[in-house]
Amino acid sequence: MAEESESTPVPTMESVMEKIREKIQAHDSSSSDSALDREKSASSSSVKAKIYRLFGRERPVHQVLGGGKPADVFLWRNKKISAGVLGAATVVWVLFELIEYHLLTLVCHILILALALMFLWSNAHTFINKTRPHIPEVHLPEEPFLEVAAALRMEINYAFAVLHDIASGRDLKKFLLVMVGLWILSIGGTWCNFLTLFFIVFVLLHTVPVLYEKYEDKVDPFAEKAMVELKKQYVVFDAKVLSKIPNVPLKAKKV
Repeated sequence: MAEESESTPVPTMESVMEKIREKIQAHDSSSSDSALDREKSASSSSVKAKIYRLFGRERPVHQVLGGGKPADVFLWRNKKISAGVLGAATVVWVLFELIEYHLLTLVCHILILALALMFLWSNAHTFINKTRPHIPEVHLPEEPFLEVAAALRMEINYAFAVLHDIASGRDLKKFLLVMVGLWILSIGGTWCNFLTLFFIVFVLLHTVPVLYEKYEDKVDPFAEKAMVELKKQYVVFDAKVLSKIPNVPLKAKKV
C-alpha cells in the first residue's frame, strides 16, 4: 500500500499554474483568430461595397428588370420563349415596315384564312364522320387585362410625378438630363417612324441586358471611368454656365 501511494504523482503548484497558462494562451489565440476572421470579413464586405455598379444598382439585373416572366424573357432564361417573342416582333416589323402591310388589311386577311380553313375542316369532318366537329369557344380572361392596366396606370402615374417634380424647378440637373433625353429622342424620331423606333427598343431590351449580365465585371469599370469624366465635364459646365444664371425668387402671391 505504501508503494502504491508513492508511485501516484501528486500535482504540484507549478504544474497547475502551467496548465492555467496553457488554457489562457489557447483562449487568446482562438479569440485573436476570430478577431482576424471578423476583420477579413469586414474588409471583404467593404471591398464589395466599394465596387462600382452601373446606375448605382445594388440588386441583380433580373430584379432590376422587375423579376418574373418579363425579366426571364429579356435575359433569355428560356431561349425558346425569348427567341419566339423576338421572332414575332421581327415578323411584325417586316410586314408593316418592309412589305408596307396595313394593320386592318393584315387582320382581315388572317380572319379570312382562319374562317375558310375552319369552314372547310368542319364540312369535311361532317361528311366523313357524319358528326359536326367540336370547335372550342374562345373567352379572354379578365384578370390579365386588369393586371396589365393596373401596372400601366402605376407607371404612368410615376411618370407624371417625375414630370411634376421636374417642372417645379427643384432639381436643375434632372431638368437638364430630361431635356437632353427628349431632344435625342426627337432626333431619333426624325430618322425613323414610331414602329421602327419601337422595334429598335424591343431588340435592345432583348440584347443589352443579357450581354451586360454576362460581361458586367468588364463593363462596370469602363462605366465608372465614363461617369467620372461626365462629372468633370458637368463641373466645368456648372462653373462656366449654370453658376452665372441668376436665381430669381418667386414672389409670394397675396391672398
